[in-house]
Amino acid sequence: MSQAEDWVLLAYRLPRVPSTPRSAVWRKLKRLGVAWLSDGLVALPADPRTREQLEWVAEEVTEHGGEATVWLGRPLDARAASAVAGRMTAAVAAEYDALAAEAATLRSADAAGRRRAVTRLRRELHRIQGRDFFACPQREAARLAVEQLAAADTAGTPA
Repeated sequence: MSQAEDWVLLAYRLPRVPSTPRSAVWRKLKRLGVAWLSDGLVALPADPRTREQLEWVAEEVTEHGGEATVWLGRPLDARAASAVAGRMTAAVAAEYDALAAEAATLRSADAAGRRRAVTRLRRELHRIQGRDFFACPQREAARLAVEQLAAADTAGTPA
């Protein structure tokens, strides 16, 4: 597994009340696939896209009365960086596995159900790929499972 050399970090703090902004920020960070380093400190491999994403979250935090700072950093301990990358990869691997399993169970659905499922699963696959920073090995199996479901729909037969 390759690991990021540079990381973009977001250090943030939000007031406990009201809880709605805290929940919204948490959901956004989860959708981005951040590594949770500690309470109020998250990281993503650094590139222009991830930097911009965390800058937007930081802006949202400050709009809700919190404090946020975005940093660029490089871990001094390669093992720690590898462990963070490993946790991030394991998280997306579980998502890919669940998606592939769902695609397999939907192979026996009727044609209309498969068509709806293929659209939804492709959208979900795209979202997961956006969080897959380290080329998770399960990516291809999940993609193939969705495409097999699509092929079964095109053929008009159960997969």
